[in-house]
Amino acid sequence: MNITEIAFSCYPVTDMTRARAFYEGVLRLSPTMLVGEPGGMQWTEYDIANGTLSIGTGAPDWVPTSSGCSVGLEVDDFEAAISHLREQGTTFHMEPFETPVCQMAFILDPDGNAICIHRRKPGHS
Repeated sequence: MNITEIAFSCYPVTDMTRARAFYEGVLRLSPTMLVGEPGGMQWTEYDIANGTLSIGTGAPDWVPTSSGCSVGLEVDDFEAAISHLREQGTTFHMEPFETPVCQMAFILDPDGNAICIHRRKPGHS
């Protein structure tokens, strides 16, 4: 087996309309694919650089959690991103902090899924 890339990351959501309002309104992502109908299985994809972040609903036994895997979203201006998220009333799961190589904070989407807001320091990739 030879894995060549991460195809996508996906979060389970309970209300697609509410989730899309957050991902598109607060995080300012643009959907690149919409599949399904309300009341059934639904899937929304957001292409970001060479990756895809997805949200889905309707699959049995697939529930949101703040303690599972999380996606890290790289931002160009960490302080501006944090200010924007606070202005939007976003819930912070972990307040902003600094490491030797980056700045990061964890927020929660409306279903409680953890999302990392991240900015690498110069010289780190």
